Amino acid sequence: MSTVRRRSAVAALAAVALAAGLTACGSSGGSSSNTAPTSSAAAGASSSAAKVTGDLTVFAAASLKETFTDLGKRFEAANPGVKVTFNFGGSSALAQSILSGAPADVFAAASPATMKTVTDAKAAGGEPKVFVKNTLEIAVPKGNPKHIAGLKDLTGVKVALCAKEVPCGAAALKALQAGGVNVTPVTLEQDVKGALTKVELGEVDASLVYTTDVKADAAKIDGVEFPEAAKAVNDYPIAALAKAPNAAAAAAFVAYIQSAEATRALTAAGFQTP
Repeated sequence: MSTVRRRSAVAALAAVALAAGLTACGSSGGSSSNTAPTSSAAAGASSSAAKVTGDLTVFAAASLKETFTDLGKRFEAANPGVKVTFNFGGSSALAQSILSGAPADVFAAASPATMKTVTDAKAAGGEPKVFVKNTLEIAVPKGNPKHIAGLKDLTGVKVALCAKEVPCGAAALKALQAGGVNVTPVTLEQDVKGALTKVELGEVDASLVYTTDVKADAAKIDGVEFPEAAKAVNDYPIAALAKAPNAAAAAAFVAYIQSAEATRALTAAGFQTP
């Protein structure tokens, strides 16, 4: 009789152990099930944090107008909550506006020297990144009526240049010095588009502008390449600004401009990779 009782006790203990094991497995499965949603929620939060919204103001060199306008639309399409507004102009004037407190999120300049005025004032939010380069060409009216073939041919015609404070003007001076050519311009413009317009309107016979501007305006003007342009290549840096009203969108836009998609668009427009 005692043997029977002992066997019954052992069986009971085994049943309890089995039940405990099943309960533990069930608890383990429930814990695993609860972990997955937590991970998914974290991923969702991360994805949400990556999204940018609101207004984004970009100050950019005039020579970037056509390409940046297009890239701005693409950026908006990829970020439906963002509205991009551009202020295009001479890089030096834009830099001064930033230093004077004009609200802006991003600055894209046509020369490191211009960007330096912003970084020296600690107005940049990070280290500027050079994203493209640009070279000069001689812009002439359609058909090149004065038969200009190089810099030396500019000495006897009416020429428009950018002011020396503007990157395109500084580059033009370098190129002219490299060619040993002295030119007395009939007008000095505050940005490259102004110099190009003088050619379009027939007010001058030639102007030194960027290759990208010649390409963008090919329906109205012709371009003449010259070897001295290799001595005056401009780097284009971009940076988010320290007092950017929309810091998240500024950082996202700066990253986008350095992306493969943006680089393809910029090189297609005539810019060179750094």
